[in-house]
Parts: sequence; C-alpha cells; structure tokens
Amino acid sequence: MESITKVDQRVQVPGARPTRHPRVDSERIAVVGLGYVGLPTALALHRAGGTVLGLDISQRRLAEIHEGLCDLTPADHERLAEALGDADRFEISSETDRLAEADGVIICVPTPIDSHQVPDLRALTAACACVCAHARAGQTIVLTSTTYVGATRDLLVEPLTERGFTIGSDICVAFSPERIDPANTSFPQEAVPRVLGASSTQCARRGAQIVSAVAPTVHLVSSPEAAEMTKLYENAFRAVNVTLANEMAEAARVLGLSAPEIVDAAATKPYGFMAFQPGPGVGGHCIPCDPHYLLWQLRPHHSMPLVEQAMAGIAQRPRQVADRAAEVLAREAGRGLVDARILLVGVAYKPGVADVRESSAVALIELLRTRGARVEYHDPLVPVVERGGETLIAVAEPNPSGYDLLIAHTLHPEFDYGFLDGDRPLLDCTYRLPGRTAHL
Repeated sequence: MESITKVDQRVQVPGARPTRHPRVDSERIAVVGLGYVGLPTALALHRAGGTVLGLDISQRRLAEIHEGLCDLTPADHERLAEALGDADRFEISSETDRLAEADGVIICVPTPIDSHQVPDLRALTAACACVCAHARAGQTIVLTSTTYVGATRDLLVEPLTERGFTIGSDICVAFSPERIDPANTSFPQEAVPRVLGASSTQCARRGAQIVSAVAPTVHLVSSPEAAEMTKLYENAFRAVNVTLANEMAEAARVLGLSAPEIVDAAATKPYGFMAFQPGPGVGGHCIPCDPHYLLWQLRPHHSMPLVEQAMAGIAQRPRQVADRAAEVLAREAGRGLVDARILLVGVAYKPGVADVRESSAVALIELLRTRGARVEYHDPLVPVVERGGETLIAVAEPNPSGYDLLIAHTLHPEFDYGFLDGDRPLLDCTYRLPGRTAHL
C-alpha cells in the first residue's frame, strides 16, 4: 500500500484551522444511530451541504428529535431547527433498508459495558450487520463507535469481503473515533481534529473526505486498529488522571489543605501538567466504559495494572462519597445514615447535560439507601430517574430544612443553587462551592 501520508494534505496538517469545512454537496450520507454522537454529526453534515438520512431504530428517539427534545448545545439546537425545516436534504427514519441510497455511511451507536464490566457489543454488531447487509458498491463506511481493537475488520471488512466486495476498490471502510464532548461549547466537534485509520490509501482518502466535513483536520494513522487503539488510549489516560486527582484531593483533606487550591496552583505550570479536577465520580459514555474494552481484550494475554487500578478506583468512588457522607452526618448532625434525610443535588453525570448514563449519582443513591438513608434528589435538567424498576421524581423546589444532609453532586450552569447557602450540613463533591462546606 502506498503511504497514506500522501492522502489529501489539507487533512494532514496538525492544528490547521480552515475558516470553513469542505462541502459535501454531492454526497448523500446515512448516519446510523442518532444519539449524543450521531445527531450532532448528522446536523454538522447537513450544515456542510450534505443530504443526510438519519437512521435510528428507536421510535421514541425519532419523536424526541422531531419535537426538539434533545440534549444538545444551543448551536446544535439551532442546527436542528434549520435541518428539520429542510425536508429535501435532511430526513430521519427507522427504515434501515434505505441504507443502499447512501454514498457514505457513518455508524454512531453506543458501546456500553454490562454489570460485570464486560463490553456489550449487541448494538454495535447489529448495526454493522445491518450496514453490511444493505451495502452497495461505491459506498464509504466509517465506524465511529468506540470499540475493541480489530472490530472494524471483524464487523465490517470481513463480512463485506465475504459478500464479494473488494475493500478499497468496490467499497471503502475506515474507523474514525468520535470526539464529541456533550455540553462543551468551547470545543465543538467542528473545532476538534479527528483520527482516521484505514487499510488502503483509497479507503483513507474517501473516509477523510467525509470526516473532514465535520472536523478541522483529519490525522491519518496506518490502520483501523491504530485508530481504535488511539481512542482507547485517550480515555484510559483520562481515567488514570481522574483517579489520581481524586486521590490527591483526599490526601489534601487529610493534610488540612484545599484540593482546588492545589490543582489551580499546579495548573500554572505551562508544561508537563494537565489539570484534572476531583469529584464524586465519573459517568457518561467514555471514561467508565471505554478502558474496559482494552482490559477485556488483553486479559488473556497481558495485564495493565495501572489502568486496572484506575478503573477500580473509579468504581469505588461512589462508596467513598457514601462513607464521607456518614462522617459529615456524624460530625455535624450527631447521627448516622439510618433514616437520615438526604438531598442529592444533581444526578446528571456532568454539568450542563441531562444524561445519567453511568452517573456516579445513581450508584450513590443506591448505596445510601442500602445503608438506611432516605434519599431524594434535585436536578433541573433531569426530572425523572429510572432505577431498578423504580421511578424517582426530582424535588422541584427543595426546602433545605427538611433534610439532615445536602450533597452537591452536579451543579448545572445558569441555575440558582442559593438554597445551599443555609445552615444545613453540606457535602460539596464539586470542590468548587465557596464558604461553609465539607469536601470529600
């Protein structure tokens, strides 16, 4: 194969920030999966001039999109309204047999883990099988879902080859991991470089042409496996540093120091340090899940003790919060957790989103209730939480006097949390509330 560094140099230069993305006017792109990655990707492709067919098997999700009830940034809400008003170039559907209409196919389905921290590949394998079944000559298929190393070959390249396609000639396949950070308006996807790996120069070129419509630059690597490993490395790096930040915060508390002060001071160093903030735990689609894909794949052959310990630390963080809640109650209220009335403030996994996937708050509620506490929650973005067949309803207007302990877990921007300023015992898991607070 000729060196893929010869592919279109516009997508090769690190840090290049073109004023506009290349348009895809002649392309009809199908986006499979319209979740937190797929929908913004479809909107960005529409904005770039493409004709977009968004596919999702969930009728509920399609209804939410039509009604504008999606967890998007303000800019993407504007794009959604614009796209829904352009029936000629933007359509959403559950009819997966229409995949053959597309010139390009982008797969954006969830890749979670199960209760045993084993990758749950059902959505990914089903989506790839569907795409392969409806593939036609001339298409370019780009997988973006985070997955194990080798998945692109296993789930796309080999099945397509078995159907009689010649990869790189009849049809092109590439892997380009998503880099969307929900609610992060400082780094929208159109400002974040993308990595792409393919097994031939033609696949790399065609994949880069599609991806560069929604990213400022595309960094090409030598293979799909290299791109898959890159994504796993990115999130393993974050997992290790989140665990370290939490450990340093606990050490600072034991030594009578302010963890935020220490982090802010260390961050003044312009090299060799990247600030990670301590907190009550991590959630969402990436850090709690993605490193397990690597650990799972390597387990029979190789160990990664640092990553394994980091993931164990992440899993234990809600229990540490529950232990600390018991300490604060004993010290400031003279009582234990049994029958204690606790208000958890914020259950989303991060500020600014309505997403509770893998949220440490859900695990914390379970732990506190197991220890006998009576737990309610307040979250202006999450009115309802489903857990174990039970539906929890948010407290709309909390009265702090009705609780023995307040726990600040997730504080959303642009909402009033003045009720935390009273005299009730408060455990600040955000490490950013000034004044009278107890930190983890």
